[in-house]
Amino acid sequence: MVDAATRLNERIATRVRELRTAAGLSLDALAGKCGVSRSMISLIERGESSATAVVLDKLATGLGVMLADLFNAPAVPHPVARRSEQPEWTDPGSGYTRRNVSPPGTSNPVQIVEVHFPPGATVAFETGPRDARVYQQIWLLEGAMEVAFGADRHQLSAGDCLAMQLDRPTVFHNPTREPARYAVVIASLPISLR
Repeated sequence: MVDAATRLNERIATRVRELRTAAGLSLDALAGKCGVSRSMISLIERGESSATAVVLDKLATGLGVMLADLFNAPAVPHPVARRSEQPEWTDPGSGYTRRNVSPPGTSNPVQIVEVHFPPGATVAFETGPRDARVYQQIWLLEGAMEVAFGADRHQLSAGDCLAMQLDRPTVFHNPTREPARYAVVIASLPISLR
């Protein structure tokens, strides 16, 4: 019997391969574009590696999509995403769990993700050049978080909301002994609309 985590890793493998092929990129070209080694991309595409959120974010950026797009299977657009159909993924590096809440396959430039962040965990994203201007808001629902956005540092408590454009390295850290839960609302605009 195949568990949910294995199915999601297979979906990620398929999505990365499909998106790379659709973009006309070789493994070497994608590696050069996103800073992930050719061998790691090959392992991910074969479903032989459980890549971290940081690696998957680099791949998504190199492929010109949002991180959430790597978890969604291609779907017929539908305005409702049932809870049972929303993919959930746990980062093997930090243990944080993210759930894509938004319906996949729609042409809406807004995506919503729910994150459960373990006590003491840290994730650092290197934001590279993107094919779109990406905005993100973090709405902390439970717990506390520290978010470093470039040189800016923000302490968030339950109910706080942080807005930022993803154009600098970002570090998420839960400094407490309790888990944190937050919603991420992401909006992207093509560079031509800047």
